[in-house]
Amino acid sequence: MRVGTFVLAAQFPGQGQGEALHRAVRSAEVAEEAGLDAVWLAEHHFVPYGVCPSATTLAALLLGRTRRIQVGTAVSVLPSAHPVALGEQAALLHLTSGGRFVLGVGRGGPWVDLEVFGAGLAAYEEGFPESLDLLLRWLREPRVGADGERFAFREVAVVPRCEELIDGPSGGPEVVVACTSPKSVRLAAERGLPMLLGMHCGDEEKADMIALWHEHALAAGHSADRITGAGHVSAGVVQIADRTDEAVETLVKAMPGWLKQGLDAHVTVDGRQRAMRDPVAYTELLCSLHPVGPPRLAADRLAATAERTGITRFALLAEGSGDLATTEENVRRVGAEVLPLLG
Repeated sequence: MRVGTFVLAAQFPGQGQGEALHRAVRSAEVAEEAGLDAVWLAEHHFVPYGVCPSATTLAALLLGRTRRIQVGTAVSVLPSAHPVALGEQAALLHLTSGGRFVLGVGRGGPWVDLEVFGAGLAAYEEGFPESLDLLLRWLREPRVGADGERFAFREVAVVPRCEELIDGPSGGPEVVVACTSPKSVRLAAERGLPMLLGMHCGDEEKADMIALWHEHALAAGHSADRITGAGHVSAGVVQIADRTDEAVETLVKAMPGWLKQGLDAHVTVDGRQRAMRDPVAYTELLCSLHPVGPPRLAADRLAATAERTGITRFALLAEGSGDLATTEENVRRVGAEVLPLLG
């Protein structure tokens, strides 16, 4: 079982952006101290839902401040970035960290980001496969050119090359794809890439997505070892307390205000209406799905997810209280009281 934290740098009502970022950095540092496996960093633009606009930049900082833990993006929004620029950053972090960087990518949403960065709505609606394939080529080949609908350029040398890594895994950083639909599941499966599955999904839905991924990966000709060994990641929420009602109360008091403020701030690029979740109901749903409660309950829920889905990697949001001291204690309790129960 590999348990890590999922860091959004969430800005709760009444907090400054610097405060949110400081809590994000400290929670990652404490995760390494507590013996967790990884830190996964979210990326958002123009909204207090998360005030980290560049997961790779924050990853670079945290890789420099840690020595053992993996640091991954969850996710870098590919439609708003140039795949070559992102590939160069990923290779740089892979090489300089000794192979501790993991690159998670996703489509993001139809947000105003697409207008600000000049990508356009088509990059979100149609361009993700082209961007993903160009990114993968950049991470795997010595020279790359492109002749696609969105990206076209002469062949150039890939610098730096991931294969030059001496101490650590060569061949480039692991690439994980955030999947929320059958279409994205098939895209990841055909390329043999593990999935990051959202915290809004229960075990049954995640199990169905894993089964669909297996079906498409097998049809694409991937080996049985690659299919069974794919390191899919389950995102969730964690709050450890001596009693379940105490843990739930901590999150229900804090998360709805953050969710409402953060989700209401999203603006679509084309003016389409987006139905946002009820913040209180969503918080209560997350508490019922994930390790929220005493250490034994938390361990049992993680074990149940692993048994039902086959997933053994977890990215757990630990900052749901919105408070730095409470977040640090939460992460430490996961390491000291939950991990030993998982074996």
